[in-house]
Amino acid sequence: MASPQPPQNTAPEQPEPAAAGPAPDLVIEADSHSETDSALGDDAESYTTSLRSSIFNYTFENGRRYHAYGEKYFLPNDEAEMDRLDLFHHILTLRCGGELHLAPIAENPQRILDIGTGTGIWAIEMADEYPSADVLGTDLSPIQPAMLPPNCKFEIDDCEQDWLYSTKFDYIHARYLAGTIKDWPRLVQQAYQFLKPGGWIELQDFTMKFYTTGGEFKPGCPLDKWCDGVIQGVKAWGREPEPGPLLEGWVRDAGFVNVTHKLLPIPVGTWPKDRKMKEVGALDLVQFREGLESAAMRVFTAQGWQPEEVQVFLADVRKDLSNPKLQAQHNFHVVYAQKPLDAQ
Repeated sequence: MASPQPPQNTAPEQPEPAAAGPAPDLVIEADSHSETDSALGDDAESYTTSLRSSIFNYTFENGRRYHAYGEKYFLPNDEAEMDRLDLFHHILTLRCGGELHLAPIAENPQRILDIGTGTGIWAIEMADEYPSADVLGTDLSPIQPAMLPPNCKFEIDDCEQDWLYSTKFDYIHARYLAGTIKDWPRLVQQAYQFLKPGGWIELQDFTMKFYTTGGEFKPGCPLDKWCDGVIQGVKAWGREPEPGPLLEGWVRDAGFVNVTHKLLPIPVGTWPKDRKMKEVGALDLVQFREGLESAAMRVFTAQGWQPEEVQVFLADVRKDLSNPKLQAQHNFHVVYAQKPLDAQ
């Protein structure tokens, strides 16, 4: 029996940087010396019985640990993945100018909700920044630390079930939920319902596909095929792999006003000329090197690949990632909006 082939690419010859939404906040210029600049390179409680009983119910596949609750999450939740998520938090905060949020929330918010909190690093830092607020982080996995600020706590929860909070929030935040949500419009509508009038929602997520504005990245290269394989696998899982460009529409449909959509390109590698973008790119390269297998292994083997075939393929993908001539980048979308003051 022939080995499964990488998914066929059907992208246009030169993909557009964004499928929808605003123009990028900047065009990342390449550094003519990027091939020799290695200074930054490598240094760089719950409300359903089923959920309670599954908190520590894990499955193990190909040496990685996964949460078993409804098989809702295609990525691992082991220590290696936790380290990658913390690095990703640093990258995204750096790309957002060092800010934990872009929504113009009140100076003294009282209640903040972080959906899909992961390791809890964002919620912990928000609790430190806003001591007036009670910050709640929710997730399917109990992987958050025990030592917390007094105004921060975590709960095991499935955000796609009915929300049962007794008090509404001033600010609801969700970041990097790509590939995890079946019904995004319902999620956003529940966020609207549980915000106070005048409260803010902020959603941050990606377009997975890479592109270039001046490099040698081509559709059909190993890195592009990796993207297509992950996208195809996540869709087969019944989830949305690229929610970034769709966030604005979901927010508007839910009834939010004062909608802002920011498009932030993120480079992979040290090829950018701008020092800040070079640092972002160097860290994103490390993050992708560490995350290639975790993103691909489960969805590729579900499509018929053998683990050994995945590893051989990923070697070629890593070569692409390390090639500064490709000048690969991907788009990060930040959408924030307000619940009308006259809403219930």
